[in-house]
Amino acid sequence: MIEIRNLRKNFGEKKVLKNVNLTIPEGKVTCILGGSGCGKSTLIKCMIRLIDPNGGQILVDGKDITKIRSEVKMAAIRRHFGYLFQEGALFDSMTVGENVAFGLKYLTDVPPSQYARIIREKLALVGLREDVAALNPSELSGGMKKRVSLARVLAVSPKVILYDEPTTGLDPIMSDIISDLVLDLKAKLGVTSVVITHDMHSAFKIADYIAFLYEGEILLHGTPDEFRKTENPYVKQFVTGSSHGPIQMKLMRE
Repeated sequence: MIEIRNLRKNFGEKKVLKNVNLTIPEGKVTCILGGSGCGKSTLIKCMIRLIDPNGGQILVDGKDITKIRSEVKMAAIRRHFGYLFQEGALFDSMTVGENVAFGLKYLTDVPPSQYARIIREKLALVGLREDVAALNPSELSGGMKKRVSLARVLAVSPKVILYDEPTTGLDPIMSDIISDLVLDLKAKLGVTSVVITHDMHSAFKIADYIAFLYEGEILLHGTPDEFRKTENPYVKQFVTGSSHGPIQMKLMRE
């Protein structure tokens, strides 16, 4: 569904992405791993042109979206994507139900008479009761906010969901619940998922494929089993969480 070829992105003199090549197959979960500041969030923002790359190609269903100059055409492509922001990005001035229905109002032709049904269905998909719709975001726990944000994404029926650090700030039990949700949505809806994460437990649980991004380049792209068996010293250090290895040595030199 998505193919990234020689993608480059600079911010001033800093080269954040350097000739990134990555294939994201339809209906699968692809996890993108890497340390803080390595360009993971930049990569998924480039995928939907929230930011524009400096070079390379991003093919969505065979169409290079980097060549699209019409904002109307680009908006039509973005409607196939859902983006789960790291902090949820719920609107504090709206109820949970109004947050879930937000995309329906601005991105679809669904009549308002159907909103209540869709809100109920999407909250149920993420394991929340119907009466949660009347609450305000300030009344929710961190895990509930993540699930409401996901329900808002699902309301517009995306083909692809981009998750930016979905388990950040959550306790291990809630992190596992979110991981189960990713798998559940793949099974029930057949969505393609791209998950940015530091959480190795979650990545090994949910991923069909994993890509390791280091200093703006993909060092390894393969199955979870290939990551467990890798002898690449950088990937191995990240997977094991060891404080001794080439990544630590480089940080000390800097």
